[in-house]
Amino acid sequence: MKINWLEIENVKRVKAVTLEPAANGLTVIGGRNGQGKTSVLDAIAWALGGDRYRPSEAQREGSAIPPHIHIVMNNGLVVERAGKNSDLKVIDPEGKRSGQQLLNGFVEQLALDLPSFMQASNRDKAETLLRIIGVGDRLKELERQETDLYNRRTALGQIADQKDKYAKEQVYYPDVPREPVSAGDLIKQQQDILARNGENQRKRQNLAYLEEESGRLARQLSDLQAKIAANAADLETERKSALDLHDESTAELEANINQIDEINRKVRANLDKFKAEEDAQGYRDQYSKLTGELDGVRKAKTDLLSGAKLPLPELTVQDGELLYRGHKWDGISGSDQLRVATAIVRKLNPQCEFVLLDKLEQMDAETLRDFGAWLEAEGLQAIATRVSTGGECSIIISDGYVEGAPAMDVPSTPEYQKGVF
Repeated sequence: MKINWLEIENVKRVKAVTLEPAANGLTVIGGRNGQGKTSVLDAIAWALGGDRYRPSEAQREGSAIPPHIHIVMNNGLVVERAGKNSDLKVIDPEGKRSGQQLLNGFVEQLALDLPSFMQASNRDKAETLLRIIGVGDRLKELERQETDLYNRRTALGQIADQKDKYAKEQVYYPDVPREPVSAGDLIKQQQDILARNGENQRKRQNLAYLEEESGRLARQLSDLQAKIAANAADLETERKSALDLHDESTAELEANINQIDEINRKVRANLDKFKAEEDAQGYRDQYSKLTGELDGVRKAKTDLLSGAKLPLPELTVQDGELLYRGHKWDGISGSDQLRVATAIVRKLNPQCEFVLLDKLEQMDAETLRDFGAWLEAEGLQAIATRVSTGGECSIIISDGYVEGAPAMDVPSTPEYQKGVF
């Protein structure tokens, strides 16, 4: 839906203005300050948007005639506000009367009040964009997951760093066992060695006894030959066995028993170091796992926005803020801001293919032409004001009238010929 023709009388600073805007592209209403340019846009917004857009002082100062607005849409719909109370009358192409509800179906509110979008916070702009492309809820959930994973990963990284630092500060003793030493075990080893040494001593004593007995028996050889022979065999056996006997030293065990507390202190220090290193590695492993999950969530966000049909190719949302060509709202030019806002308004309500733009002074002539060319290529209609009397203006308003219009323009639309007016 676009505006084919409009007629405005006695609204704010407007005395009498008619306008047939270009169907596609930019129609610029020029003039000096205070001549009635913005009043034209206010009148259109009031006619199409309802009483919420009614100016606080709608009737032109000094006029006894109430405001009068006629707008003809490109499908033949006629919108009129006239009379003492500026009552709304809407007539559809079939001649049937209707009201504001019909207008609300195709008129996007932001098309009438683009500054409300332009002045919104960057996050609110992003919310609007995400809502119209249908990914807002899903993106919020992904961003919540991303924030949660990021915070958890950060905490794990901090703990891992603390564990690493603690491990590096611990003294390490390479010459001690991996586990604490038990005094009971050392004493038992000592007792076992003493027992074996005692057995060896017993065998040595037995050897001495047998040698003594052998001598005694030798003196009694004649009487005890048989006994000597038996004793000699035993003696030979014991001699061979005695050669293989070696006493074990308990000196090392005694030293370990005396130093057990110091040894165990060092062992515990080493265990603390090993445990800190193990804990640090565990947190590093968890950190790496969360990094993978975080990358997955971020890819899902990118895929979600990449798959969405955005109003402009280089428009996106990142970290809850609207970006255009990689820049935040305050980093893009005024003309690009208008382009983004217009594209979003159209996406909000595809039936509404017009937008009202006030104060285009920030655009130079070349930028204005580029913006108009983009509107035309997109099949969009924009009615704008600009403090200028140059050739870029479609009409120039002076003191509430269109310059060069000696009389009220008469529309050439079929609706007018049918006598709708």
